Amino acid sequence: MGLDVREVTVGPLEVNCYVLHDTGSGEAIVVDPGDEPERILDLLKPDGLRVTHIVCTHTHFDHVGAIPELKEATKARIVIHESESEIYEAARDMAAFWGYDVDPLPPPDAFVSEGDEIKAGGLVFRILHTPGHSPGGICLYGNGVVVTGDTLFAGSVGRTDFPGGDANLLKESFRRLISLPEDTMVLPGHGPRSTIGREKRENFFSSEV
Repeated sequence: MGLDVREVTVGPLEVNCYVLHDTGSGEAIVVDPGDEPERILDLLKPDGLRVTHIVCTHTHFDHVGAIPELKEATKARIVIHESESEIYEAARDMAAFWGYDVDPLPPPDAFVSEGDEIKAGGLVFRILHTPGHSPGGICLYGNGVVVTGDTLFAGSVGRTDFPGGDANLLKESFRRLISLPEDTMVLPGHGPRSTIGREKRENFFSSEV
């Protein structure tokens, strides 16, 4: 009984989509469904998982592309930070600018802010507002893991040269994340998993803050 993490890397920009599953209740949260909805839905099928929330750590197009299909299939609530609203609405245009195609996105069902909680069965994840890569960037923290989106990667951090990016805010968010317990598993938006302790010691950005 507890947390089971399922992961699939989707789309040409290789986004990590996570299914955070409560093994007791069968309820789950899908985080950052960027593309290839069929592969994401396949993660739910073996145990008939019931998705309660579709959460976006931020709303750049590569993290939201599969939302229409996921919403249709699961009826789950779409959750973003309110500061991401403008970027969410512009995701199709941003995708087209980069040569990709994203279907029209359904409106969010709920906005979250710092300190809010998202629950699935017995699992509780606290929202950390971590701007820098994007103004409404969030992380989900709880049950021994932190889902960091594009705020923190193994050995690196997200870029800040997109609209709404802010290097100083990213430094603050980084400092906050590496203050979490060192054994916390880091589930990033791209690349391999890590731990807070490893990033505290080895991430190049540590010398910047």
